[in-house]
Amino acid sequence: MIKQLTIFGVGLIGGSLALALRKAGYCEKFVGCSRNANLLQRAVDLGVIDSYTLDPKEAVQNADMILLAVPMRAIKPVLASIVDHVQPNAVITDAGSAKGSVIHAVNEAFGDKSSANFVAGHPIAGREKSSVEAAIDDLYIDHKVVLTPTAETSTEAVLRVKDMWQTAGATVETLDYKQHDDVLAATSHLPHVLAYSLVNTLSKSQYGDAVFDYAAGGFKSFTRIASSDPVMWRDICLENKEAILSALNDYQQDLSDLAEMIETEDEAGMTALFENAKATRDRNID
Repeated sequence: MIKQLTIFGVGLIGGSLALALRKAGYCEKFVGCSRNANLLQRAVDLGVIDSYTLDPKEAVQNADMILLAVPMRAIKPVLASIVDHVQPNAVITDAGSAKGSVIHAVNEAFGDKSSANFVAGHPIAGREKSSVEAAIDDLYIDHKVVLTPTAETSTEAVLRVKDMWQTAGATVETLDYKQHDDVLAATSHLPHVLAYSLVNTLSKSQYGDAVFDYAAGGFKSFTRIASSDPVMWRDICLENKEAILSALNDYQQDLSDLAEMIETEDEAGMTALFENAKATRDRNID
């Protein structure tokens, strides 16, 4: 049970968690904090949070659980603003898509202080819309949340964060943060980069926007994620740069190989590639 959950960045991710916990009766009070009073008031009007403040120090005053659901590059300054003001028993966690940079930011912000009550986490769930209006109470049902605790992380803190996400309907797993960043670069970050790139390429077509008049279901499904928040994904690319570049390099090499198969009309090569891709997807994804 949480007495007060303070959410920095009350959008889709933080808002959906609040709605899920409110529905479960798991939290007594929800407080929001950001730099935009209008958006926070909207969250109050929608029943997502109970109150808000623009002052980070005030926001964490009575919180026993704090969620950082802000863009990746905002995590460090938020941590710096609250680190000296959180309650001794308060647990801090985040929802960032890259964990190495978050753990580095935590180490910088806490300095000589213990960071045992910080639990790095990543809910692997979302929608293409990121505003609080898109928040739903069942977003996390049957989705994974990955926690990447370090050697210093308190076991009790991990259990409290795990219990919170499980209450919201998620399946919680733990990974080493580097493994998390490498895997998510390939399975989440790379597809978003490709979707943005493809739509951007077509936006420069000699046929103008008319090219999209003939977009079939496959194109719409593949590029749906290009409707995601550009700032959020810019930050993810920068914060998980090395892993994403590695995944991009591998993909570019495979794409070059495929281009050569098409150029040389290598039917056997293309068939083998497509059959392997189909079998791999059918085996691993429902």
